[in-house]
Amino acid sequence: MAVRAKNGKLQNAALRLRARQVFEEGAKALHRSAGAVDDTFVRAARRITKLRGRVVVTGIGKAGFIAQKVSATLASTGTPSLYLHPTDALHGDLGRMTPDDLLLAFSHSGETEELVRLLGPVKRMGAFVLAVTGTRASSLGRESDLVLEMGRYEEAGHGLAPTTSTTVMLGFGDALAVAVLHLRGFSEEEFHQNHPGGSLGRRLKRVKDAMRSGDRVPLVKPTAPLREVIAVMSRTPGRPGAALVVGPKSRLSGIFTDGDLRRLLEENEQLDLSTKIREVMGRSPKTVRADDRLSDAIRLLQDFRIDQVAVVDRTGKPVGLLDVQDLLALRVI
Repeated sequence: MAVRAKNGKLQNAALRLRARQVFEEGAKALHRSAGAVDDTFVRAARRITKLRGRVVVTGIGKAGFIAQKVSATLASTGTPSLYLHPTDALHGDLGRMTPDDLLLAFSHSGETEELVRLLGPVKRMGAFVLAVTGTRASSLGRESDLVLEMGRYEEAGHGLAPTTSTTVMLGFGDALAVAVLHLRGFSEEEFHQNHPGGSLGRRLKRVKDAMRSGDRVPLVKPTAPLREVIAVMSRTPGRPGAALVVGPKSRLSGIFTDGDLRRLLEENEQLDLSTKIREVMGRSPKTVRADDRLSDAIRLLQDFRIDQVAVVDRTGKPVGLLDVQDLLALRVI
């Protein structure tokens, strides 16, 4: 049993070492490939930015999966794109392309037969060919209009499957997508249009899209007794965990929360409920505006570890309340 346990520990250690080598070799390869971001890379990004058509991304095998991911990233960040399998393209799907499109081809070796065979018909059509491949001297490199030379890499592990090379391909694809994004001046608002669902899209909403408003916002005067404030919070629709204290000219002067009430009860079990709210309210409430990004409001809640934040207009008048429970329901945090 002891021998078996010892052998098991040695095997686990060897597995951890092998796994770490995959990470380390991938990191080294990415660092090396970053040096390949030169004027050719800039030309490629600018070419994509000026396209009248789409970026048609292609590749076979593992490179094909990378191509699909890069196409999805381009599309989600403002560059129309689709993935085209080389074999399908040679059997009719080339009709998806137009002369205004750009073919972005991924291949480490640059010698994949189906991919190389696709280049002739694409170029005769008049479309531009951009390759991400190991070397310009490959068949793919020689036949392309522009080449991003990723370099040759030994695959991590036993080298039986693409690992390091596909990591580098993905790096090139993501770098290209981000460069194009910046050249286009792609905004967060446009990103939101492409991501109406999912946590990213939800976090790009505005505060007004998530805040409570109207009769769902409990408002009290500074002279209101604590008893009345608790009653207002309890009967307000949705039972928010806070009340906003409104002073002169209807401007926000304070906030009182469920947490404040618990702290008062801990300090004084015989709490006087006739106490005026101005004596126990928070006098420097955190605020946001209705047109602020929801992500900024979430950061405020997290930084100050609070559950509610008042929404005010430019004059300081409360127009809403943002409650962490609503954010949880929207699944933005």
